[in-house]
Amino acid sequence: MNSTSRFSRIWEYIMVIFGATLVGLAYNIFLLPAKIAAGGVSGVSTLLYESFQWNPALVQATINIPLFLLGLWILGKDFGVKTLIGTLFVPLVIWLTQGIDINLHEPMLGAIYGGILIGVGLGIVYRGGGSTGGTAAIAQVLKKYTSLSSGFSQLLVDGIVVLAAAFILNLELALFALISIYVTSKVIDFVQLQTSPTKLVMIITEKEEEVQQIIRDEIDRGLTKVKSLGGYTNLEKTMILCVVEQSEAIYLKKILQEQEPSSFVIFLNASEILGRGFSMDKFHGTNIK
Repeated sequence: MNSTSRFSRIWEYIMVIFGATLVGLAYNIFLLPAKIAAGGVSGVSTLLYESFQWNPALVQATINIPLFLLGLWILGKDFGVKTLIGTLFVPLVIWLTQGIDINLHEPMLGAIYGGILIGVGLGIVYRGGGSTGGTAAIAQVLKKYTSLSSGFSQLLVDGIVVLAAAFILNLELALFALISIYVTSKVIDFVQLQTSPTKLVMIITEKEEEVQQIIRDEIDRGLTKVKSLGGYTNLEKTMILCVVEQSEAIYLKKILQEQEPSSFVIFLNASEILGRGFSMDKFHGTNIK
């Protein structure tokens, strides 16, 4: 293993530990004080704490370890060392920080900010190639032995916990838990995709050279050209694809409206951009071979 791959592997473990720390903090700071049982093992531990005052850290460790072993047995290599770290680190952080109290008991704030922090934490853990175990193992087992998708399997498992919260706590808190689950899912996507303020610009035009010149001279971006046919006129046109930053998109829109108003232009949000000019340096002049 060379130094680069070794550093990359170490960095992944750091991400799993850091993300699991955020998940544990989110539980103690936001979810538990607000009585939000937002699905999963954390939701089960909240219900048991409210019903019997059982220690959430011990409950999560007691449930997570058998679930990890179940996942390791049934799913094999999909459950590895990083999953074990995530599985153990979350209850450890909950145990170490159980004395934290910022006097926040408002369910809406707990649901939203708890959901955000857990989403960030889980997103970082997933980017590190790990998992926090828990009911994710049950969901993956369901997926393996049924025709259910991963998302629906997880939703089904979390839904059972939220339904139990409606009976053990009350319906209002169960609805807040659903808000938290939704927020978490959106933030996980945001973190995993590294959503950036970039735009994919699609320009359909009959003036290919003019538009190409505008993109190159005015904003210094690369482009891709695709020959296309108008569905109504059946005339040949060119579709130009170009990825730009937010500020460049605003400027390009202004220039196109002034110089090529007949072009059909679409601006789309882009999630993660890999390639020259974004994740790598631009080509300039003699760099192009």
